[in-house]
Amino acid sequence: MTHPDPSTTPGTAPAARTESTNAPATVAASAPAAGAAPTPVTTSADDRRAVTGKRRIAFAVYVADAGQLVGFQAFLRSLALTNPALCEDVVVLHPGLPDASFDAAHRLHPRLIPRTAGGRDDVFRLDGYDTVIALTPALVVLGRIDALLRLRTGVAAVPRPGPNGAPGDGLLVIQCQDLDHPVPPAAAQDIPESDLVPLDCRYDFRALRLGDDLAVPEGVVVLNFAGVQTTCSGPAHAARARYDLDDEAFRAAYLALPGAKHPDLLLHLALPFPDRSRPPIDLVRQLAEIHRGRGHHDRAVALLGEAVAGRPDLPRCHETLGVCLMALSRYEEAETHLLLATASPDFAPRAFGQLARLAWLLGRTEDARGYALAGLEADPTDANCRAWYARTSAMGITGRSSAAAPPGEQLAHVALFADGEENAGDKVLPEAVRSCFTADTGPDRWHQQHAHLLVDEAALERLNARRAVVVGGGGLFLPDTAPNGNSGWQWNIPDGVLDRITAPLAVFAVGYNVFDGQRYRRERFAASLRVLVERSAFFGLRNHGSVARVRELLPESLREKVRYQPCPTTVARHLDPRLAEPAAREDTVLVNCAYDRAGLRFGHDYGHFLAEMAAAIRAVSASAEVRYAAHMPADERFVDDLRREHGLTLPVEPLYLLSNNAIRDLYRRTRLVIGMRGHAGMIPFGCGTPVISLVSHPKLAYFLADIDRPDWGVSVHERALGDRLAERARAVLDDHTAAVADVHDRQRLLWSATRDNLARLRELTGLPDPFGDPDAGPVVPSPRSAAEDHVTRPRDRA
Repeated sequence: MTHPDPSTTPGTAPAARTESTNAPATVAASAPAAGAAPTPVTTSADDRRAVTGKRRIAFAVYVADAGQLVGFQAFLRSLALTNPALCEDVVVLHPGLPDASFDAAHRLHPRLIPRTAGGRDDVFRLDGYDTVIALTPALVVLGRIDALLRLRTGVAAVPRPGPNGAPGDGLLVIQCQDLDHPVPPAAAQDIPESDLVPLDCRYDFRALRLGDDLAVPEGVVVLNFAGVQTTCSGPAHAARARYDLDDEAFRAAYLALPGAKHPDLLLHLALPFPDRSRPPIDLVRQLAEIHRGRGHHDRAVALLGEAVAGRPDLPRCHETLGVCLMALSRYEEAETHLLLATASPDFAPRAFGQLARLAWLLGRTEDARGYALAGLEADPTDANCRAWYARTSAMGITGRSSAAAPPGEQLAHVALFADGEENAGDKVLPEAVRSCFTADTGPDRWHQQHAHLLVDEAALERLNARRAVVVGGGGLFLPDTAPNGNSGWQWNIPDGVLDRITAPLAVFAVGYNVFDGQRYRRERFAASLRVLVERSAFFGLRNHGSVARVRELLPESLREKVRYQPCPTTVARHLDPRLAEPAAREDTVLVNCAYDRAGLRFGHDYGHFLAEMAAAIRAVSASAEVRYAAHMPADERFVDDLRREHGLTLPVEPLYLLSNNAIRDLYRRTRLVIGMRGHAGMIPFGCGTPVISLVSHPKLAYFLADIDRPDWGVSVHERALGDRLAERARAVLDDHTAAVADVHDRQRLLWSATRDNLARLRELTGLPDPFGDPDAGPVVPSPRSAAEDHVTRPRDRA
């Protein structure tokens, strides 16, 4: 069974790349085509492939003259209609045709990149890509080509008759790293035989073999019309004729296709709507969801606002519109539309869940609980409403007890405070931040302000009443987790309110968490960032990568205020004496994976990743028991996929059900952690446990660079992932004492930077140093959390 590629799952498709934000696709010694307008920086996709190792794929076609563009356009239509969820760059190599020659092709595909070239063989010198699928204008696509995008080695082609079966003028799948010779091939015939990978003939079937009467064999994926007269007839020509459509017919055919469609293609072919027809409401909602997923909530509101005007009978659209209005911080309008959505029994639970979130954002706890309860009355099984009811009920109970310390003796803490079955890392992190400042990490000494709650006048007054305001840690600089129109990042605070914070403000160990390939709009974020840096007395980011990225968005006068402050979870041994090296460790290795934004993490390589991980786990299992550490329920998809696809079963440690102490203790007692989540590496490292990072996000590579151990990370796209991971893991297990000593040595560097920063922060807060002599080791009492130290027994997954 083939597992679905997460990159083709609706809502997780990789963001389109643009010339303004990615290394341009160029041909050696060739000039780029004139007149290409760059995408504005405010809406471009983040490109960190050099950090994550993410594979970039392109189609490349050489057209020798304008006449071949007709066949090329038929190819584009066939590709879209047979693979509607696929949209990669299409590089059109040409000898110098006028820009206007490509206008018709541009209407068919949103990621068309014309480039001048000396001939078709320049596909071997195409920069900026890892995999190039070289085509000809004589091809049409009849079926799914997913298998071609999953190829990882050599140059794949259908062998042709001849002495060595060298590929001719058909389809090639080129892995550029395998052609990284001192002298690259000048032509297909020059490819070393050792690099050739035979491809089944169905991926480049010659129509010439069929004549005028034979039917196209079942299973043919790509049909090649090279050498065939265009005036001929027969079944093969009938297959190609299906794609001889005008623009309107092509757009209609694509939009009518069932199933998932790539967001780039769908937007490109649906917009603008034809003037003479009212677009189907479901299509309008789909397009709005795409805009919403990319952070273009204003565009989604513009589409849906017009569509639902005078139409209270469209609950699904009202729900989407309400969520988008909420993301723009237009809360009153959002509440109106979400209430309209509750009129439908089918959408009422979801709408009530969103209403509960909206009321909670505004500090209306009783209203939030009422909405959650209404959602449960509509559907008692709705998990979102149940979670909001539990959260708001707990807030009502804890809100009745007054803090022991006066406000002026407390610190305010702005962060994400996870509860329930939320991310285990987000549970551990706030306590680790507080441990840097005070021995008591509970509500007596700290006033808690959830980052997502709107900072209104009352909240501002509460913040200013505190000794200081600490913002962090965590990846708060992320645009699509609880988006808001006030700041453009996770702290929901308008600029005018931020500017009126009078208490000393410290940004502490915050991360820039944008994914490789993620699109976001920088204007609001950049403006809020400037106010934040100007107002902050201390501004520390948790890795040098984040420091560099944030400095790019600031005026030169503010850049030097941005400092390096490691995540406090990475120095946990120095914050908590209980985390000293254990007398004995369990003979286990813990593995963790993450699935949020799976398309951005894995691209087309999820099947490869899963197979390589299965091989690595089998190899490591000979040295230690491999168990799975789930930071949140969604992480357990790896265990399910691994069992179904590769017959491997891993016991599960559900960290999201454990207390902070239990999470740290579990990581402290294992011998090695192989983790994809940032805190699946930083928490065990902070407890003195060796780690190997599965790099699917830049932040993991940034952390390893900070500790000068880049070899502790392996990209999820690495071709030899299984072998490299197993080799590295065995090395750690074979000389575990040395590996632990190396962790301790690296950790001392982070602790030194943290102590220097805390000395500066004590001048702001007036608090005593809880650590005493920095050379004497940790002396701080064990951190005390407000939460009950409840430990749920880990469960094994069959």
